[in-house]
Amino acid sequence: MSTPIKVAVVYYSSTGTIAEVSKHIAQSAEKAGAEVRLLKATELAPQGAIDSNAAWAANAAATADIPDATPADIEWADAVVFGTPTRFGNVSAQLKQFIDTLGGLWAQGKLADKVYSGFTSSSTTHGGQESTLLALYNSFHHFGGIVVAPGYTDPAKFADGNPYGTSHVDAQGGNPVNQATRDAARVQAERIVRITTALKAGLAAV
Repeated sequence: MSTPIKVAVVYYSSTGTIAEVSKHIAQSAEKAGAEVRLLKATELAPQGAIDSNAAWAANAAATADIPDATPADIEWADAVVFGTPTRFGNVSAQLKQFIDTLGGLWAQGKLADKVYSGFTSSSTTHGGQESTLLALYNSFHHFGGIVVAPGYTDPAKFADGNPYGTSHVDAQGGNPVNQATRDAARVQAERIVRITTALKAGLAAV
């Protein structure tokens, strides 16, 4: 195609794991030829709660320059990749609140026919990772979106072991993002760019 596809990576992260994975997703999508916007969901927690956790406060300061996502960013994108930590096996309130602002675009049909995918993290092994991604993907079906999960399409996916999307176990900060997670992020991003490019070209030819 003459112009690159557009990918929005929209995430919420409190203590920084998802923030780091989101950067690997974004960088890998750029290397694969996409135009990328890296964006975060607006923080809803009070400043006192953030300040009470050193890792949370540090991540808030480190990512202060990353723009907050808006519905216009989703309209702009050909593909959207959402990242969230698990919250009792579900999507974080901050990311869900952003998704809930997309009703206007949904009503106009502007969320349909885009590619969507997701990634997550948890403190413990398993820890609700798969249920979090499946819950996130429910929204994509309502959008009329095309869900592009990584599956087991690359040997690297047998290391992180999650066909629904990149996932990481951080053990409450004890396990930094490792090579297996970085490889999974790369595989997912490359697949998203490849499938979105093909989809966009096919729709343009119809």
